[in-house]
Parts: sequence; C-alpha cells; structure tokens
Amino acid sequence: MSKPVVAIVGRPNVGKSTLFNAIAGQRLAIVQDTPGVTRDRIYADVTWLDRAFLLVDTGGIEPDSQDVILSQMREQAQIAIDTADVIIFITDVKSGLQDNDARVCEMLRKSHKPIVLAVNKVDDFQKYQADVYEFYNLGIGDPMPVSAAGKQGLGDLLDVVTGHFRPLDEEGEEAEGARIAVIGKPNVGKSSIINKLSGEERLIVSDIAGTTRDAVDMSIVHEGRPYIFVDTAGIRRQKKIKDEIERYSIIRTVAAVERCDIAVLVIDATSGITSQDARIAGIAHEEGKGMIIAVNKWDAIEKTDKSVYEFRDMIRRALPFLNYADILYISAETGLRLGKLYENIDAILDNQTMRIPTGVLNEIISEATMLNQPPSDKGKRLKIFYTTQVSVAPPTFIFFVNSKELMHFSYTRYLENKLRESFGFRGTPLRFITRERKKDGR
Repeated sequence: MSKPVVAIVGRPNVGKSTLFNAIAGQRLAIVQDTPGVTRDRIYADVTWLDRAFLLVDTGGIEPDSQDVILSQMREQAQIAIDTADVIIFITDVKSGLQDNDARVCEMLRKSHKPIVLAVNKVDDFQKYQADVYEFYNLGIGDPMPVSAAGKQGLGDLLDVVTGHFRPLDEEGEEAEGARIAVIGKPNVGKSSIINKLSGEERLIVSDIAGTTRDAVDMSIVHEGRPYIFVDTAGIRRQKKIKDEIERYSIIRTVAAVERCDIAVLVIDATSGITSQDARIAGIAHEEGKGMIIAVNKWDAIEKTDKSVYEFRDMIRRALPFLNYADILYISAETGLRLGKLYENIDAILDNQTMRIPTGVLNEIISEATMLNQPPSDKGKRLKIFYTTQVSVAPPTFIFFVNSKELMHFSYTRYLENKLRESFGFRGTPLRFITRERKKDGR
C-alpha cells in the first residue's frame, strides 16, 4: 500500500517551506524571506509515531496573478492538491486573515480532501490567541497554532493530520492481483495502452499533455489472472518556463511506483529518450521494482532492418542502470505486441520472488572468483567467505567479506552478471549488501 500524501499549501511567504523542513527534520526546501522562492515542489518521507507518509512542499498560490511563473506555481500546487490525501493549509498570524487566504481556501474546498488549518508564526499563544481565533472565519474547522521556526505545536498538528489517514488495518485491504504502474512522460500513450489492454475506453485519452491528472487504478483479468494497472499522470514541461519544472509533479509517479510490483516505462518512439525518461526510470529502479521498457508508437516511424538494434543500443546507453529490463516495441494504436506485456509481467513476478539455495549460490560465487580474481590493495586481497540471499522483491544478497573497502562496485557488478547468467532474474533489479567478517567468523 502506498503511503498517504500530505501537501502543505498556502499563499506566498506564510512559512510553507519552514514548516516542511521542521516536519521533515532536515533542511530540504529553500527558505528565504521573499515571496515565491519555492518554485518547485519537494517531497520527503516522514514518520510520525506509527504512521509513515509523503510530505509535499508547494510554491505559494497567488489566485489572481497573471504572472507566468506564479500562474505555473498555482497550477503545480493544484497538482499537489489533486494528489494529496490530506492538505495542510498554512496561514500567517502576523499578517492576519487575508483575502487571498479565503480564495485559496475556496480552491481547497473544491478538492473535497481533508483540510487541516495551521496558523503559523504563533511564538506566544497568549499574545496571539485572539488573532488565531480570527481564522475560524474561513469555516474549515479549528485553526491549529504552530510556530514552524520554533518547532512549536507540530505534534498536535501531526496528530490531527494522521487522524485523517485510513486505519492501518484497512490499508492492507487491496484488490488482489499484481500492481503494474504505467509511467512516462505526458502524451506517450500510457492511457491508450491500458485502454487497449482492457478492451474498452475506460480512461480519457487526449493529445493534450497532462490529461491524466492523478494515478488511476484499473483492474484487468487476462486469461484468468488478475492485474491492477495504475495509469499515472505524465511529468509535464511548459515551453514558457525554462526551469526543469517537471519535478513539480514527480510526486504522483513516486506514489504510484511505491505501491506497484512492476513499472512499465513507456517511451515515445517518435521522440526518442529524454532526461525525463531517465529520471522517471530512476525512481522505479531505486524503489527496487520490476521493470519493462515499452517503446510505443513503433508503427509510426520509418524503420529499416537495423531500427530495433539501433533503438535498443540508444536505450541501453541512456538507461545503463536498466540493463536487466526487457525492451518491447509496441503500438497502443494497433495493439502490436501488447500481449507480450503479460508474458513479461508474469516472468518478472516469478523472478522477483526467486530464492536461490545457499549451497548453489556459494558454488556460483566461488566459481566466479576463480574465473576473475577479486581485487586487492596494498597486498591485501578481497575474500568472500560466504553469500546468502536474505529477501525477495527485489532479490537481495549479503556478501560476508574480509574487507568492505575492497568490494569495489565493478566487482559487485561482475558478480551480479554471473548470477544473472546462472539464474536469469529477468526484469528485476538485484540488491547487494556487503558485511565484514573475520576469519574466525566474528
């Protein structure tokens, strides 16, 4: 189950980033006493008591501004609102209740999401008590006095926020079936692929980038086996903004990937691979998810007998960390090779949960070290005493060695390749942990 998403929203210069940093426990967001400093949205993993959630910082909302940057910030804040499970609406006690607070509040009401009203900069409740009560006029419940800079009142605030989460015993009640997140840039055909797989137009499809505004779950049964496809909103770039503002909406991909078993990265054959593709793919890889690379619109390009190989080489160069992922050349328009997706998904699900007997595993590692001697430094050579698999999804292995410093990345990659040669592990990343152990076993 994905973590709940909590978005901090408000007009400029009320202390959103300061509150974000205080809750996250580290200085992740830029803080400056100038409205509009936070132009990108930042997220952090947060745990409060027994509840974990994703906290999202947003740029300030200027409801009526026609400025290009501010209007884009408003749009990206709306994305955070759409994505959030709970919204922290932050206001400023020292500037009092503003007309723009009421406008932002009206914007939040339309989301029909739980809203927790935080009145910031309350360093002395007795002094500001009457000013805090003024915010009851917004009509969204009790205002919670906090001081983000002084880290006061945060516990009470988080108690109310987490109180809006679903009970833990309900979070495990997911529909059965493997979860497949379809990720990628806008307008590469993610919704079209799922529609074709389902056999009906169940998702809105448009040439306009950004039609899908949030992750959408869709259950599909194929040959008697259930699957849950998660259609995600693409990460957008607006021509008038030169900054890499696609980072604004990355939270949606993070949340979708976190709760999936396998991610299908959709690449547009007509436009090739971009830095956005690499960024999106990196999220799934770091989360240890199974991966498939689907090159869509393959029917729309002129091809030679070398096109497949040229495109494959381009993908491998751009995404070297996904060398374990299969590449499928498909068309959501014609249905070309879409059936292969299910074959790959089923194979990856098996590989994600594959367990290698310890005896067999150590034989493979021993043979690998004889074929390619471990590295050494200043007369000391790496020795791998023992290897064991400790978990699955992704398969994770521990090497017990005489020196962690001698276990170079390149040699770990060599051992990974040997394991893949022996057992396949198609479509799934492998994780390796190195621990030092003395010869006597201590």
